[in-house]
Order: sequence, then structure tokens, then C-alpha cells
Amino acid sequence: MHLPAMRTPILVLSIGLLLSWLLPPPAHAAPNRVDATPAGLTLDGRQWWPSGFDAYQLATDWSVNAGCGAMVDLDDYFAGLPPHSLTRFNLFAQLAVNKYTQQLDFGPMDAVFDAAARHGQMVLPVLAAADGACESGVFKERDWYRSGWRTVAGAGGLTFEQWVRTAVGRWKSRSALAGWELVGEPEPSICGDQSCGWQQRSCPVDAARVLRSFFGSAGAMVTRLHGGAVIWSGFTGGGQCGTAGPDYQYVAGSPYVDVLDYHDYGADGVALPGDQWNGLAERLRQARAVGKPLAVNEIGQHAGSCGSTSERADDFRTKVAGQRAAGTATALFWAFVPDPRHDQCTYDIGPGDPVHELVSELTSLD
Repeated sequence: MHLPAMRTPILVLSIGLLLSWLLPPPAHAAPNRVDATPAGLTLDGRQWWPSGFDAYQLATDWSVNAGCGAMVDLDDYFAGLPPHSLTRFNLFAQLAVNKYTQQLDFGPMDAVFDAAARHGQMVLPVLAAADGACESGVFKERDWYRSGWRTVAGAGGLTFEQWVRTAVGRWKSRSALAGWELVGEPEPSICGDQSCGWQQRSCPVDAARVLRSFFGSAGAMVTRLHGGAVIWSGFTGGGQCGTAGPDYQYVAGSPYVDVLDYHDYGADGVALPGDQWNGLAERLRQARAVGKPLAVNEIGQHAGSCGSTSERADDFRTKVAGQRAAGTATALFWAFVPDPRHDQCTYDIGPGDPVHELVSELTSLD
């Protein structure tokens, strides 16, 4: 249901945002705990090789927002992880809108950072999804990366630029923050029809330049707002528009990208999947060439009606052992859900799944 615009609240919101941009950062902001080096990640100055989960729905609170998946008991979730693990979750503007008042309500998002800190965990917020999932549902095309991120209003009446400013300003001092991921799986394609299925998309010749320019502008803004913050690329890494073949290294060379990404699906038990142009081995070579760590921030394998969870955990163990030996910097598993569908073939990883034991084995802080 489309609600009519509310003139007074929007005016108040705009003034508030303007003031937040003009005011100096807090004098006693917490120092950045995470750093990215050619050798990998550090946490509080010590070598850090984190494992954990993609738990996209952590900021879902049905009493406040429209949500993205099921609600999670945050204390139960974070208490079940080893100290210093890493969780990647959705911090979308849509989840900051109170579904009853249509005003910004940061309570559910604050709760994620608070719970993570209570349990000594680290979180990586993703500020938008390329495919629009749990947002407007609209795929972000080439023109969004060129200018739309600054001009197209979305949830809460905010452009993406305004949301980034809001999010970074609010949470940059949180002790659980591991950095920022601007867009999950960015891909500056052009849609061929309204559905924008991958079969109907075309890739413009300037896709890589558009994507690097986006990071050069949006990433520079994050750096101005949060000096020293680690910016994670969010790349899928499998040959998508804008990062296919050598374009991956070109975009990765941006000074406003600190950690590179690879998402690993469809190669059960295989450590280094993919071909010579877009496989994980090539992505690791490119990461070394630009002197940045490479995070495998989504590893997914079906289980449930099509396979046992213990077999999946064994495949993950084999896969990640090879990846870590080859030089990867993380292993995050897709996806934790509080209500796994055991009678279906899904990527669901629920409480008590054997993958939790693997996360405990993998996470290390030297």
C-alpha cells in the first residue's frame, strides 16, 4: 500500500539530516578495531581469521518494521558463536522505517549492535542489495551506480547517499563494527524487461568504469565520515557484469575498496571453484596483485530434504581448509535462519546445525 507523503515529518527529517552532516564527528569516537592488510585482516592489532554466518534478518522486528525474514533472538544467536566471529547482516534503509508511523526508527538496528557487543562479536552491515531484495524489489541498474544512488529517493524518503550518511554517522563508533559493505553483489547491468532476470540483462561496455567510479565516490564519502573504516566490496566474484575477468582487478584497485569478496555456491566440497577467468584461484591472484585480502563471505550448500546437515558441514570443512591454505581471509556461511526448513532443499542453517561447530573451529585471533 502506497501511503501519501507527509510534508511536516519529511521537512523535520531533512533538517535533521542536514544538521547531522554539518556537525563534527564525536570527539571521543571509538578507534577502528578492524584493519585490512595484504596478509589478511587484523582485529585490535592481532591477526584475525574470522568465520561466521550471513544472518541477513537480524534487524527484523515485526513490532517495528516490515522485516526481512524471521525474527531472531539476538542474545541467543550471538551467545552461540565463538568470540570474535563475524556476522554479515542487512542494514537497509527499509528496515529503519517504522511500518506504523512511516518515520525512521533505529531501535531494531541498534539492538543488533548492542547484542553483538555484549557477546564479544563483530558484525558487517550491508547497506543495500543490488537486486532490491528486502527493499523496493527493484534491481539496481547501471544508471543507479552512475547517479541514481544520489538522486533516487527510497525507503524513508532517503536517497542511498543520505542513508549511507545516516548509517555511518549513527553506528561508526560501535565496538562490534567490522566495516561497511555498500552494496551486496553490485552489478551495473541494464535490464531487458521488468523482471530483470539475469537472462534478460545486458552488460554495458563501461560497466567496470561505472562501478569503480561508484566506489570512488561512495567509498570516499564513507572514508570522510568514518576515517580509517574498512570498506568491503561485496563482489559476487563469478564473472558478473562490471567485475568479469580482468575487470575484477580493475575495480578492486580502487583506493576506496579495502577487502575483496567472493561468493561460493554450486561446488560442494571443492576448495577453489570456477574457471581460469573467474574462479576463486584467479580472484586470489588478483587480490594479491592489488595487495588486498579476499573474503569468502558467502558459502552456500543445500541440505534438508536433499542432503544431511552433517554431510554439508563436512563438505564445508574440506572446502574451507583448501581456501584458507590458498590465502582467503574469511569463511561466512549462507545462511543462518532461526526457523530452518528441514523438509525442503535449502541453504538454511539453523540453531544446533553442525556448521556451528565448524565456525568455532575456524575462527582464530592470534
